[in-house]
Formats: sequence, structure tokens, C-alpha cells
Amino acid sequence: MFERTALPGGPRVISVRLPAARSFSAVAYVRAGSRMESRAESGMAHFMEHLTFKGTAGWPSTRAVSQAIEGIGGTSNAATDREATTYWARVPSRAAEVAMQLLGDLVTRPLLREEDVAHERTVVIEEIRSYRDDPGEYVFNLLDQAVFGDSPLGWEIAGDEESVAGLTAASLREFWERWYRPSNVVLAAAGDVDHAAVCAMAVRAFGSDGAPAPLDPRFEPAPPLPSAERVRIINRPGSQAHLCVAVPGLRRDDPDAWTLELLDTVLGEGMSSRLFLHLREEAGLAYDVHSFVSDFADCGMVGIYAGVDPHHLGRALDAILAELAALRDRAVPDDELARAKAFACGRLELRLEEGRNLASWLGVQEALHERTLTLEEAIAAIQAVDADAIRSLAGRLFRDEALSLAVIAPGRRGRGLGQRLRLP
Repeated sequence: MFERTALPGGPRVISVRLPAARSFSAVAYVRAGSRMESRAESGMAHFMEHLTFKGTAGWPSTRAVSQAIEGIGGTSNAATDREATTYWARVPSRAAEVAMQLLGDLVTRPLLREEDVAHERTVVIEEIRSYRDDPGEYVFNLLDQAVFGDSPLGWEIAGDEESVAGLTAASLREFWERWYRPSNVVLAAAGDVDHAAVCAMAVRAFGSDGAPAPLDPRFEPAPPLPSAERVRIINRPGSQAHLCVAVPGLRRDDPDAWTLELLDTVLGEGMSSRLFLHLREEAGLAYDVHSFVSDFADCGMVGIYAGVDPHHLGRALDAILAELAALRDRAVPDDELARAKAFACGRLELRLEEGRNLASWLGVQEALHERTLTLEEAIAAIQAVDADAIRSLAGRLFRDEALSLAVIAPGRRGRGLGQRLRLP
């Protein structure tokens, strides 16, 4: 069971004690992501994540930051998403205070030097180029554009070369002052440390900004989905074609969110899923084929990816659409649904045995969801889903006018695929 404390003017702290655990994991969620940016600011949240690791008040260089954790056998990293930026550290239990102090420094005491901005700009641009040069990665950016259009949800999280080139030290510092406040942070921890001790460390590491309440998230509402240009096809040399199909999904805390979890599991999660068995094992069309769900405060997406022989693009698209239609038209058999529930529950149980995953599970719910569930409550919600609910949801989501398509393929192999974007 977890405990939660809202520190006055400081982070919200949520933690779980794991008796006899040899590791301590802490995750800081700053409720600021790429969705908070204007077009001119695109990439700012991601740039800020990079910049904090260039030096802090307590560890004034990249080397000092990395050695602070690696020097005690720990690991740390960060990631930028649409609605939050996450910093985490996992260390031996005896070094819990060091982990907390480092996270506090990264979030509330980065140096943000002008010379670091100039240096890191080149690094970020190279990162953007690496994504764009990898069609298996870039097709997901293309899919975001197809579904969400010219909106913050459709732009690349890292921005583009032009927007990153326009970011200044002054604008980055303004972004940091606006969002990187202790009261806008959720801190989650898991390890053999009691909650009172975690709160005391959080006070020392993050301090207080005196704010009476956390900031309300401020971003543009989701545009009408999918976008008007819901088919995006790029011709690029390569031996493989990359194909994504998607429909608008559900908002993060939609009442049917757990039904969608089971629908996604049946469709394309794991080697027992329909997409894997039918497209890979039976038809031999793809090595990697899977489905995924993205969810945000007010909208979401259900997507499918397949890497296929360019000559088989049409067959692969038809096979994917047939699987969507099958979920729409026929109830999932009892034995298949039971296996999917066992898969979803077991995967969650196994993942949450590891401290960092457990801290992340608690932290993301506290930061972004309407309520924080225990593992037992989540399992009960999964078990409560029935076949009729899955079929009903599939009927709502899987419609011709909702379908979007993103393809990166050599030559003109993607030509005409948009006309085939119809459910059988």
C-alpha cells in the first residue's frame, strides 16, 4: 500500500515501502511536456530535459552529475513526453539521500548556462536527425501528424531543426521558471525507506516555492480527430516498408480505459495476439507487428505498426483492417479473453515487482490520472471487462472515417494505399 503527502508549496510525495529491498528508486514528474509549447517553442521541454544534465548547483558539470549516481553503482535518466517530463534515479538503499538530492538539483537548481545551450543545441539537432534517418522510428512521428495534424500533439516532441535553432537561453530559463516549480512536481519512491523519511528527503532536496496549489495544466484542447490529412506517405529507399494504421482512442481516464487495455492485448500485445499469430506466424508478412495505445488528458490513439516487404504493403494493410473488423463484428471467445486477462494481469504484476517500475506506476497516476489505483484495484478492473464491452468499444472506435495511415516505403510502393483504407 502506498502513502501520499502534499508538501506545502512543494512536491506531492507518494511512496511505497518494500521491506528488505536493496535498491531505492525515485521518480520526479514535472507536469510540463511538449503539449505546453507554441509552434515557435516546439522542442523546448525536451531541450530543457537535456540542459538540466549539463550542470546543477550541487553538481556543476555533466561529468559530476553522471558520477554522482554511477559512482555509487546507480543509474539515472530522464524522458520528455507530451504532458510531463520525467527524471528518475535508482541506487543502493544506503544512497537514497544522494538520489533525492540529485533529482532535486536537476529540477530546481539547474545552472542553465548560455554556453551549455549553444553546445547542447547541436546534440539535440543530431538526435532529431537520427530519428528522421530511421524509418522504423520516424513512421510514428508521421502517424502523429496523420492523426493529430498541425497541433502540439502532432509535432515531434524534440521539435525540428528550425525550432530548436530558435530556442534561446532566456526563453529556456523562462520555461523553467514557469513549470519547474516544486509545487508542479510529483515525486514517487519505492524502497526500504518509510514514507516520513521520503518526505523529509523531499523537503531537503526540492524545497518549496510557496505556491498555494499546483499549477493547472495549460494546453490547447485536442483538435478534431483524425486530422483532415489522415494519410501520410513518404517515399524513401530501403529494403523494408514501415506501415502504421490508427484510429482516435480514449482520453486517459475514460470509463472504458480498461476495456481498451484488453482490446489492445487481444489485438496486438505479445506473441499470442491476433496480429502476431495471423500476420507473422500464418501469413509471414512481418517480423515486427504489434498494437499500442497512447492516451492524453482529453484524447487518445490506438495504433498498429508492421514492418513488411514493400511488395506486400497492400496485403499487410488488408490483413490489419480485417483484424479490426473482426473485433468489431464478433465477440472475443471466452478462452481467448481469459488468456488475455491472464497476460495483462501477470505482466503488470511482474513489472511492478521491480522498484523503479513500481515508483513510476504510482508517480504517473498521481501526476496525470484522476485517481491512483493499487495493483489489486487494477487487476480487479481488468478482470471485470467482458467480451460484449470489447466488441462495443471496437464498434465505436473502428470506423472507416476514423482510420489514419502512415507509410514509409521505397519507390512508389505506398501509392494507392489511401484508397484501400476501408474496413471490410
